[in-house]
Amino acid sequence: MWIVPEKEIAGLMTPEAAFDAVESVFAAMARGDAYNFPVVREAIGHKDALYGFKGGFDASGLSLGLKAGGYWPHNHEQGLINHQSTVFLFDPDTGRVSAAVGGNLLTALRTAAASAVSIKYLAPEGASVLGMIGAGHQAAFQMRTALRFGSFDRVIGWNIHPEMLSRLADVASEMGVPFEAVELDQLGQQADVIISITSSFDPILMDAHVSGPTHIAAMGTDTKGKQELDPALVARAALFTDEIAQSLSIGEFQHAAAQKAISEEDVTALGKVINGDHPGRGDAEVTIFDGTGVGLQDLAVAAAVVELAKQQGKAIEVEI
Repeated sequence: MWIVPEKEIAGLMTPEAAFDAVESVFAAMARGDAYNFPVVREAIGHKDALYGFKGGFDASGLSLGLKAGGYWPHNHEQGLINHQSTVFLFDPDTGRVSAAVGGNLLTALRTAAASAVSIKYLAPEGASVLGMIGAGHQAAFQMRTALRFGSFDRVIGWNIHPEMLSRLADVASEMGVPFEAVELDQLGQQADVIISITSSFDPILMDAHVSGPTHIAAMGTDTKGKQELDPALVARAALFTDEIAQSLSIGEFQHAAAQKAISEEDVTALGKVINGDHPGRGDAEVTIFDGTGVGLQDLAVAAAVVELAKQQGKAIEVEI
């Protein structure tokens, strides 16, 4: 099997490669060529950690495997990022493990790519103001990727701990766009595209906050109970996601579904828009993409990284 250490990922995987891999996976899922396995995600009762598995099989790309990992909220005390994971790939013809790949940076890149893909297909025409809710480790990746693939000339942001917004200000400076810290009502009124990326268990962005044509990429909710958006806001929007069943069970749409404000028929797989089988935004004032994070995204970027690592002599081969 091949091992690609975490330390090598930054020199191998680019935002562009992650974007292409995620876009292709969403399209394959919508065609029925790829499917995700049920997610296992549990509070383990130690260090307040959430741990689980996401996996799937892509018949078109012949990717089979899983990502194991989760969220350790106290890791910053040891100088580690809170999200920790490893991707394991298997030979679909034999079932033998073929690769183990460091998943931390890959997770950040594929999550950012997913929201950027949603922005490509669902943002209102002429979107120029990007709003950011959250200023954690992942937020910087989200913002950098959105700016790389979008046409934003201004960024506004809000975080429950305002002092952390310096991270977003630094990214904005790096990307050559102005940044301003604002209140949530201002953010909802001024932003054409909003990315929410927090670990909240209570709604942050309320229905009354959002006015005018807006696209929201809700990227933080991936566990039962987590929540970033007011269910009333979800109920009045055109809804899209990576995996419908997962969105309604552990994603952002779980709360509106539990209140019977929406049903499965109200949610569209983003891949259908990519494949041209759904018009996308249409005349909707607000669109929401619920990025729950699917195993196939991880497999796609990991498979790409393994090939690059082998070509560049950065993969380690071991016998098992």
